[in-house]
Amino acid sequence: LGVDLVQWVWGGFAVDNATLTRFFTFHFLIPFIVAAATMVHLLFLHQTGSNNPLGINSNVDKIPFHPYFSFK
Repeated sequence: LGVDLVQWVWGGFAVDNATLTRFFTFHFLIPFIVAAATMVHLLFLHQTGSNNPLGINSNVDKIPFHPYFSFK
């Protein structure tokens, strides 16, 4: 399966019309895929405006009563 997949992606061992067509198709589509992923990222990850999307506690090593939250 791996060899067949590689030969399909690269068009076998010769650079013929099918290989160039496939290359230009990927070359044309990849920027749109990146743009779509960027839009999904901006719409969903930054929807709440959080800089901590995983919700990890950042106050583990801070002393809460100090006005500048000194580190231990």
